Amino acid sequence: MLKNLTPAQLKEQKEQGAVLIDIRTPYEWKQTGVVPGSHLLTFFDDYGNYDIDKFMDEFQKLVPTKDTPFVLICRTGSRTSTVGNFLANQMGYKNAMHLSGGIFAWSADGNSFEAVKR
Repeated sequence: MLKNLTPAQLKEQKEQGAVLIDIRTPYEWKQTGVVPGSHLLTFFDDYGNYDIDKFMDEFQKLVPTKDTPFVLICRTGSRTSTVGNFLANQMGYKNAMHLSGGIFAWSADGNSFEAVKR
């Protein structure tokens, strides 16, 4: 089951060692910056397409076991809800979380961003 997090809860999870994964597009990363410490792994491209095998290959390098806690981040929480529910319900990941409200919620809460140099 996917757990919804507030920005404050995301910070707590980060401190406890959860893997942060920003699934937005490279353009979005450059536009706003990212939550400090996030791994960058696009799920949907600019056209809404995805390659599940490619994503899972990279995802499993970041999240090595089904018990490893991770937090997905996107712009509003919509994409992470879809992807997070897939990972929890279809793929069996037990500690799936996402930032409810996405990067907008992170920004509205007054949190800082890290610039992306890709």
